Amino acid sequence: MADQLYLSLWFPNFRLASLPEKITCVLDQLARVAKNGGRVTVASAIPLGWNESPVFQRVFVHDERAQDSDDSLAKNAVGEATEQLHDDMAYEFEAKWQLWQPEDAAEGFDMTWRMEPSTIKVIGFGPEFDDASYEQNGHIRVDFGLDTPWVQDETQLDEDGQKRLQQNVEMLLAFVLSVEKHCGISSRLLWTESGEPLAEKLIATLQRVN
Repeated sequence: MADQLYLSLWFPNFRLASLPEKITCVLDQLARVAKNGGRVTVASAIPLGWNESPVFQRVFVHDERAQDSDDSLAKNAVGEATEQLHDDMAYEFEAKWQLWQPEDAAEGFDMTWRMEPSTIKVIGFGPEFDDASYEQNGHIRVDFGLDTPWVQDETQLDEDGQKRLQQNVEMLLAFVLSVEKHCGISSRLLWTESGEPLAEKLIATLQRVN
């Protein structure tokens, strides 16, 4: 069953004033791995808790006009959304990366995979947002969406599926390791909403396709 996949990040001696810099660093590592031009698609600032409407939100158009504007570049988008930093706010930035995505196969046919844009969210938490949920979620949490690009049942994988799945896993791990290397974190946790052990799933996947 598909599960939501997250990466939680904590930083040593964390101060709210450093949050924009840390969010930008994480987005920069995504750009390094995904080669997405370092651009954000949506920037939001959310007060108090997840039930509240954003007090700031900007949607960036990515077409030929985007080449004439630096507004959607990670550093600039983060700077605009976090211009007013508050303890009880969360700052969410959506970006895209290209992943191999499985499509449901007709009966009797192998599953097909297509390279598709996938949304990834990088969220920085103020210490008082959602009753200090950063203690569980991290100072920054990366939301990858459903784990289906990385975890598939063994019986569904043909040779092409094994190759595509491995490429997705390699990109995921490259991003996580790049964040660990460049962003000065003190700890990280790659986890699923259900609590199932993702590390074991990924290891089993890599063993299966090698």
